Amino acid sequence: MKFKRSERLIDMTHYLMEHPRELVSLTFFADRFQSAKSSISEDLVIVKETFEHRGVGTLQTIPGAAGGVKYIPGIQRKQAEELIASLREHVSHSDRLLPGGYLYMTDILGDIHLMNHVGKLFAAAFANKEIDFIMTVATKGIGIAHAAARYLGVPVVVVRRDSKVTEGSTVSINYVSGSSRRIQTMVLSKRSLPQGARVLIVDDFMKAGGTAAGMKNLLEEFSATVAGTAILIESDHVEERLVEQYTSLLKLSNVDEREKTIQVTTGNYFDQVYSFLPEIE
Repeated sequence: MKFKRSERLIDMTHYLMEHPRELVSLTFFADRFQSAKSSISEDLVIVKETFEHRGVGTLQTIPGAAGGVKYIPGIQRKQAEELIASLREHVSHSDRLLPGGYLYMTDILGDIHLMNHVGKLFAAAFANKEIDFIMTVATKGIGIAHAAARYLGVPVVVVRRDSKVTEGSTVSINYVSGSSRRIQTMVLSKRSLPQGARVLIVDDFMKAGGTAAGMKNLLEEFSATVAGTAILIESDHVEERLVEQYTSLLKLSNVDEREKTIQVTTGNYFDQVYSFLPEIE
């Protein structure tokens, strides 16, 4: 069956976005569409230009007999600014205030559209890093981790506070919570990570960074390395930060229970991310 160019472009785009950062050979597409490689190359130029124009990402070409193309997620700076501004607006609503100065975040973490934005932002920040897995702690970080994993094309591993029978044999560590200074426990199944994996740590909120530091220590038990740390919201008023390198989308500057106000600013995202897709008129 011979495919029209429009059909090839639609299917090719869908396939590449379903397999981010995966090397796809021109032969694969040529056989899939029963078309010449020259035609496939022309199609890929159109896809690349469209991806970059729409702020979806780009295509990376790998030359040689064993080469092909990779879809690399990306974002334009203006898009990133708009997405973070939208998140900031959602988080800063005064009706989120709970007793004790806590924020109600369950609806945001369960909103697939907002989490899709978060996943895209983090994927754009770490798309060029060597990442094998994304790690988070149950339960609030799971939605963020899966959103980022969808764009980066990697599995998610979830650290728990206690062991489960269904996890099999586990590795556990004790760590000190950065905010409360209490001793807590982290548990991860031995089957979750291969030795030497490169892992992106993801969390929903960071105060002093005790949880992220604990995950880093847990990774050492697997001889794994931290490829990066992605935080949805960081607290601004912290005497000592236990994590030095991280990328945050939002910063919680001040919570006033009496006045019922929440001050949220942009995190350090634009200080940490330097590579954005070009703005195309």
